[in-house]
Amino acid sequence: MKLAIFDLDETLIAGDSARLWLEYLVDRKLISADILAQEKSLMAAYYQGQLDMDAYMALTLAPIRYWQADVLTPLVEDFVQHYVLPLVYGDAQARLHWHLTQGHTVVIISATGEHLVKPIARALGVEHAIGILLDYCDGAYTGLTRGVHSYQEGKLTRLQEWMQQQGITPSTSYGYSDSLNDLPLLEYVDQAAVVNGDNYLYRIAAERGWELLTWR
Repeated sequence: MKLAIFDLDETLIAGDSARLWLEYLVDRKLISADILAQEKSLMAAYYQGQLDMDAYMALTLAPIRYWQADVLTPLVEDFVQHYVLPLVYGDAQARLHWHLTQGHTVVIISATGEHLVKPIARALGVEHAIGILLDYCDGAYTGLTRGVHSYQEGKLTRLQEWMQQQGITPSTSYGYSDSLNDLPLLEYVDQAAVVNGDNYLYRIAAERGWELLTWR
């Protein structure tokens, strides 16, 4: 079997799903707009590969602390329809479609919480998704995370754990990402592609013979 692995933010969609989710909550007047400035400050470190993911997740999960799943689910579904799907790159949708019609197993893996990644994947027609694991107690989210974060080297760790659970040993693997943080993943796959990457990542891709993609 063949496996196609897609990053989510700025790879499949023209935006960051965690940021968009906060904007959605602000627009719905469910949280204060102050959180957007705090999130922007933390994300500056992300683009340099130096984000403190624990601090980022603590900030972005704070709004849903103590929420029950039956409260969160309809909001996320509305968010995906109105804030995420309009930002899906047409070229990304076409590449997803190609892999699916070829019978490849497709998985979306992201350093965003699973409460967003999994519904977005379903809306894109993708069965498998891996995101940062959320902690919950008595059916309510605690605002904490658990396990290895699907971020940087942890993204590869989570992928390999998932492959073992699924009993998957691909004959060929494809990987797509825009981010320097995903170098471990891109180095792992058989056929790597850099999507809308910055100049530094494009230079690495060119040196290693990876596919260079500009998606719109």
